[in-house]
Amino acid sequence: MAPLQALRERGQSVWLDEIRREWLVDGTLRRLIARGVTGLTSNPTIFERAITTSPAYDEALRDHLARDPEMETTALYEALAVEDIRMAADLLRPVYDASGGADGYVSLEVSPHLAHDTERTIDEARRLWRMVDRPNLMIKVPATPAGIPAVETLIAEGIHVNVTLIFSPAHYEAAAEAYWRGLRRRAEAGQDLRTVASVASFFVSRIDTAVDRALEALGTPEARALLGKIALAVAKRVYRIFRERFLPAAFPDLQRRGAQAQRVLWGSTSTKNAAYSDVKYVEGLIGPDTVNTMPLATLEAFEDHGQVLGDTILEGWAEAEADLAALERLGIRLGEILDRLQAEGVAAFVRSYEALLEALDRKRVGLLERPGR
Repeated sequence: MAPLQALRERGQSVWLDEIRREWLVDGTLRRLIARGVTGLTSNPTIFERAITTSPAYDEALRDHLARDPEMETTALYEALAVEDIRMAADLLRPVYDASGGADGYVSLEVSPHLAHDTERTIDEARRLWRMVDRPNLMIKVPATPAGIPAVETLIAEGIHVNVTLIFSPAHYEAAAEAYWRGLRRRAEAGQDLRTVASVASFFVSRIDTAVDRALEALGTPEARALLGKIALAVAKRVYRIFRERFLPAAFPDLQRRGAQAQRVLWGSTSTKNAAYSDVKYVEGLIGPDTVNTMPLATLEAFEDHGQVLGDTILEGWAEAEADLAALERLGIRLGEILDRLQAEGVAAFVRSYEALLEALDRKRVGLLERPGR
């Protein structure tokens, strides 16, 4: 059995954590879908890398600037991003239709500048939802204190939401509770629950990067024994909370009305430490009602030499809790690290967004000076 199909058999969807214009037009995404990819995620860093390193966007940029040479840079970026998201959504539409809306989604993030502004996040999400105009769009909203109430409102309005930048069990619980509150508001308004979907995106590998740094600084045998273990331990705790508290069965009135589970999505699953397996965060996070979103290199590595050895996310819960308790005994404040990672994630997306706008501005100048080339 093909590796991606084997994951599917375990109840896990594979989404591509990358988007490039050339992949949308040269058949690459179509071929990935045929191999088992059932969704796609994007973020400001992904778009910055795609648009600034590829000439594939130049023709579209020329077309937009020919129509409006004074087009603002943010509008120019948005036009390119929306074109990409629409093309990807159309390619994945058969998956969405065949699964009855359970899969086949494409994610687009609100501006990272809005991560601490609830009302503007809601307005931006509504605007992007109308602009893309595809039923298999998910709007990405960060699980910040300001983002969480926005998630509730958007779900109540029937807008699919990918709750992103989740690093801790507390972040996850806030995201899951917002989803179910939004569904309850929707039910009270007499609206259909079957048409709303959401995922909770938990970022994995960055946790090991940060915690390993603290463990290396301690340098004791007890500390070194925990290297590379904490990200999966936290992920297992999050998944346990999901299974025990947030499956639709925990909300029987909403389940009867067709409410879907808000699946846990494993993000940041490319391995950052070369000492670890390049499929560590795929093999260790297999299980039902989950999504693993992978950049192309990780996906191809898993297809090449990854193994599906059962529902690994359901295994080793006691060991995971023991590792987290050992970390606490060492005096490493995990909660503070995870909150800092979320703040750093927002800041990193802001930097990528600003770098993208600066690069687009330079491209604009070059294309206006050399029209038609």
